[in-house]
Amino acid sequence: MDDPRDEPLLPAPRGPLSRAVTTYLRGAGPLPSEAEAAAAPVYGEDLQLALYLCYELHYRGFADVAPTLEWDPDLLRTRAAMERRFLAALREDAPHHDSVDDALAGILVEPVDGTGVSHFLRDKGELWQLREYAALRSLYHLKEADPHAWVLPRLRGRAKAAMAAVEFDEYGGGRADRVHARLWADLMDDLGLDTTYGRHLDAACAELLATVNLMSLFGLHRTLRGALVGHFAAVEITSSPGSRRLAEAMRRTGAGPAAEHFYDEHVEADAVHEQVVRKDVIGGLLEDEPQLEADVAFGVAATVFTEDRLGDRLLADWGEGRSALRTPLSQEVTHGS
Repeated sequence: MDDPRDEPLLPAPRGPLSRAVTTYLRGAGPLPSEAEAAAAPVYGEDLQLALYLCYELHYRGFADVAPTLEWDPDLLRTRAAMERRFLAALREDAPHHDSVDDALAGILVEPVDGTGVSHFLRDKGELWQLREYAALRSLYHLKEADPHAWVLPRLRGRAKAAMAAVEFDEYGGGRADRVHARLWADLMDDLGLDTTYGRHLDAACAELLATVNLMSLFGLHRTLRGALVGHFAAVEITSSPGSRRLAEAMRRTGAGPAAEHFYDEHVEADAVHEQVVRKDVIGGLLEDEPQLEADVAFGVAATVFTEDRLGDRLLADWGEGRSALRTPLSQEVTHGS
């Protein structure tokens, strides 16, 4: 993986909203109006990219954007307008549950005949599809655990201690070579992919951007701390069985030892993390703040909803034998070339 201090360049815009945000970040024009934000399809390429650009300023940023814009008041107002639309749509479209137990019930038991992305890749996925999957997921996995770390200052007691313990594992338990973002870069190396942070943003579809934006939305708002815990629980609960299938896919296609290792590592680690998150993170949070149960349930439901949308997109494209990327890997062009 490249020097962690490296920052990506801004991607190509996908419509008037993301074009205006990109132009503003370069200091070359005004931000979009709230009316423009309201006109863009909420799950579409334009709004999701514009929102991603705003959020990324709180992570690695962009090489061609002034760091001081992270807390630019006008940009934050624009981001807030897009967030309100995204959050309202999620609350409307994600399944509604009366309790955390109800929200988790659907993901605690593996279906006998699963039809998701990991099932497809395990059973008949080809190497080119695994490469596409890795390129897409790199937008999160090269900063794995960072969005969830935002919740730590918002927790206390048992929930904070348990969350910190799980995050410590995600960051390699104190060993740089075992940081999960590093392991993902090693997986990408096995697959012959460019591991530069943010390299595959132009290729990523709106459905993928929405899954990453969801984490940032929840993580950057203290009022949504319960939803972020719900998101984390959904990820950890579904990770172990999904990782087992993806490890099998990597072995079947000969992807390479590092590609196998990433998922083998998550089979074991996340089986333990699931128990800790359910018992101590959720349990501790709701013991301290029982009024947040609806938010935790919403976080679970919104995670499942956005992941299902992404899965439907990938399976539809791959089922027709076409690339799921906006820019196929064979046609990628390095920024600035």
